[in-house]
Amino acid sequence: MKARNQSFLSRRRFAGGLGTAMLCAPSLLRAETLAPVRRNASSFRTHNWQDHFDTLGKGIIIADTISRALQQWTADGTMFVYPTSVPMTDELTRRGYTEIIFKDPEPDWTPTPSMRERDPTLPAYMPPGPDNPLGVRSLHLTWQYYRIHGTHDTRKIGRRSSSGCIGLYNEHIIEVFDRTPVGTQVKLI
Repeated sequence: MKARNQSFLSRRRFAGGLGTAMLCAPSLLRAETLAPVRRNASSFRTHNWQDHFDTLGKGIIIADTISRALQQWTADGTMFVYPTSVPMTDELTRRGYTEIIFKDPEPDWTPTPSMRERDPTLPAYMPPGPDNPLGVRSLHLTWQYYRIHGTHDTRKIGRRSSSGCIGLYNEHIIEVFDRTPVGTQVKLI
C-alpha cells in the first residue's frame, strides 16, 4: 500500500505542477514576444548577384545593411560571406551602386566634417596603426568618405556602429582586399 500511495502522490504532484505550468504559459509566451530581437551571424540573408548586376565583370560586392553581411563574388563566380558592422542610422549611409576606385593597404584616417561636428573631441588625423578606426586595409568607393574597411574594435561587427562605412574583422578585410581588383562592382542595400 505504501508504494501505491507514493505513486499516487507523485502523479498528483506532477499533475498539479503541469496545471500550474499551463496557467503560466500564456504569460510566458507574451513575455517572449515582447523581448527585443537580436541579430547575429545566423541571420545572414544571401543574395543572388544576378538580381543586382548584369555580369560578374571583375567581381561583385553586395553589402546588406539589414542582415549586416557582405557577400563577395570573384570574377570566376566564387562567393564569400562575411559579417559586418553597418552605419548607426539610415541617415549616415548611402545605398545604391558604386565601385572600388582605390585599395589602401595601410589606411590613415581623417574624420569627416560631419563626424567632427558630432564629436569635436575626435583627432584631426590618425596615421595607420593599431588605434586607427579603418583597421589594416581599406577599399575606397566612388562616394566620398565611404569605405569598406577593417576594424580593430571587434565589438562593432554585427552591430549598427559605424558613421557610414561597412566594417569587417581585420582578418576578413585582408581576404576581401586581396581578392578585390580596382573596378569591382559594389552595391549597398
